Amino acid sequence: MALYLHGIGHFHPDNVIDNAFLESLGLGTSEAWIMERVGIRTRRTVLSLDYIRETKNADPRGAREASSYDHAGMGARAATMALERAGLSTSDIGMVIAGGTAPDRVTPAEACTIAAALGVDAPAFDLVSACTSFFVPLHMLSLMNPAKLPPYVLVVVPETITCTVDYRDRGTCVLWGDAAAAAVISSQVPSPVEIIDTTLGSNPAAHDKVVVERHGHFRQDGQSVQKFAVKTMTAMLQRMQRELHAPGRRLHYIGHQANFRMLERVCESCDVPPQRHLHNLIDYGNTGAAGAPSVLSMNWNGFKPGDDVAMTGVGAGLTWSSLLLRFS
Repeated sequence: MALYLHGIGHFHPDNVIDNAFLESLGLGTSEAWIMERVGIRTRRTVLSLDYIRETKNADPRGAREASSYDHAGMGARAATMALERAGLSTSDIGMVIAGGTAPDRVTPAEACTIAAALGVDAPAFDLVSACTSFFVPLHMLSLMNPAKLPPYVLVVVPETITCTVDYRDRGTCVLWGDAAAAAVISSQVPSPVEIIDTTLGSNPAAHDKVVVERHGHFRQDGQSVQKFAVKTMTAMLQRMQRELHAPGRRLHYIGHQANFRMLERVCESCDVPPQRHLHNLIDYGNTGAAGAPSVLSMNWNGFKPGDDVAMTGVGAGLTWSSLLLRFS
């Protein structure tokens, strides 16, 4: 089933965590160490920098009170941009789907709180798949009967992962930033941007490789996860290059915004030139499920007819997913 993208939006909070700030925490890290390993200069966070400096988020249960935005506020801001770009209002939305890595609450669904913040009166539910939470709703929508879907569906992925970060652990705190992204999707109303392919895969046996316990810190088996991410994203991009890319069209690539060195390896293996590799993690860090769609949003006004955009995501589960957008 064809899906059409009518508008996309993003939001980043104001507080900036630069490498000098992380160095000041006494973690035994430095600008050179961070740039060499992950290639990230700055990140955005909903947390107060004073809170991070004073507590290092040793007990993440205090992080929500120290936050300048909750998921409903972040998601609503990204959704408002997506609706404006689509030329639609909240009354046009017939369904809201949300997801992410570390929700504000176990219940209710984040989609319900975001819909309430927007004033949307429509069915709302979550599809949670950690860092692939933007890809999974699109894949699921592509499998559904268009006649039973509303004309417009809003997909929102708010991420405040810094609230789960242990700022005593240099291996994880150098990675993460906060962001939200949103997209207006239709299976009934055409637009100039068509989603022509989606995929989804999982390896449940590796479920323990990336974990955020309730009221706990983010943790992962970094080395094995990075190997998995490079191998899997390379395979997904090569398949799209081989099976979906049409001669004469410009193919751009947006990968999961986890580690710039990792993305460089994927692009090298797939012969993606630097000018066709779109990213934002150098300035915003790894923003989980919001990473790849926020890159798409930040480059939205630069795409032209004849452009294709291949996107790949990987995440906890372990899960992986891809999609290809065609601008006509």
